[in-house]
Amino acid sequence: MVRISRYQLLSMVVILMAFIALVMGTVFVVQGVTKANWMKDAMRLENITLGLDETAIAKGEVVDSANEAQAAADMIREHRRGIAPTYDDLLAGGRFDPANPQHLSYAQALNMENYLYLAVIGFGFADMVIASGASMIAIGIALGATAIALRARKIG
Repeated sequence: MVRISRYQLLSMVVILMAFIALVMGTVFVVQGVTKANWMKDAMRLENITLGLDETAIAKGEVVDSANEAQAAADMIREHRRGIAPTYDDLLAGGRFDPANPQHLSYAQALNMENYLYLAVIGFGFADMVIASGASMIAIGIALGATAIALRARKIG
């Protein structure tokens, strides 16, 4: 009968944990990168150039990153507040009137602003997922090294 030392048993458990951490970390990194790329592609289709300088626009650049989306959304917010400081101020006790150009412009600005802020949040979340995955991979590597050290240990 083969006798397994407690260090060998512990090393097998740690190897399993290392493998799980590596797999989960890889899945997190792939998902984060995939979603960030999807968001960039979706934003490029919208062809938003607000906030970019003329040379960037001449090169064909569009808003497709968290920083650019934040700048564009902040600019839209300022323009929207130029129409009315708040939604209540816009309506002045009345109801939304889609035939009123001021109401319509305000609603369109609010929609675009929300779209861009949602992109900022999405990019931030994708970055967090990628960082979490990288951490899991680092932990998996550390656990693997620990398991190798435990297996090499001859004391039972």
